[in-house]
Amino acid sequence: MATLPARALAELPVHHPCAGCSVRDTAVCGVLQCDDLAEFKNGGTTQRLEAGQPLFHEGDPATQVYNVTEGALKLTKLLPDGRRQVLGFILPGDFLGISLGGEHAYGAEALQRTRMCRFPRARFADFAETHPQLEREVYKLAAHELAAAQAQMLLLGRKSALERVASFLLDIERRQRKANAAPGTEVDLPMSRSEIADYLGLTKETVSRVFAELKSRQLIRLVTLNRVALVDREGLFDLAEGYAEA
Repeated sequence: MATLPARALAELPVHHPCAGCSVRDTAVCGVLQCDDLAEFKNGGTTQRLEAGQPLFHEGDPATQVYNVTEGALKLTKLLPDGRRQVLGFILPGDFLGISLGGEHAYGAEALQRTRMCRFPRARFADFAETHPQLEREVYKLAAHELAAAQAQMLLLGRKSALERVASFLLDIERRQRKANAAPGTEVDLPMSRSEIADYLGLTKETVSRVFAELKSRQLIRLVTLNRVALVDREGLFDLAEGYAEA
């Protein structure tokens, strides 16, 4: 669920199975050298999903792990009253599927056409044991996920609606920029306003109102319904961190 820092990597040979991967710099497997990376890639398969198609459901056996290379997914949790809570969004370069138990604690569903590398969980664990650099990267990933969960608690517990949406846009922009998934300061939003609202603990109407407010403050520009240009990134940052009036 987290994206690791970019790395300076050697160019792969044209015939390498990962030569065309656009997220190698940020994916968890980017620490592997050419031959090890080929062995790792050949130990898995490629999986594709269409928008709305589930990758797995909450409670399903956690037998696979995934490197997302294109598209986006949402993570959801079923509440006791039947409602679904959006826990987060998976973007290109993110790693998914590690579980402490034998079952998935949440569900994952494609927001748009999505492609990923899929590996059997047991085979991934065996490979990581013999490749300490990958094992360390998974540990870093877990630390990033913990930090992200703590940031989400702060966002939901203390920030205003304007601060929440500004923080969300900056986070998506940062993650997409690292994965080269969006041009310049434009942010691709494959999720709906309702899904953003659910994730941020707001209503759909409040999210729409905040987008209009950010636009009127000339902090963002709505390129399309699902693409936003961050016109004043510094101003958004000040707002997200509580330095500006919300």
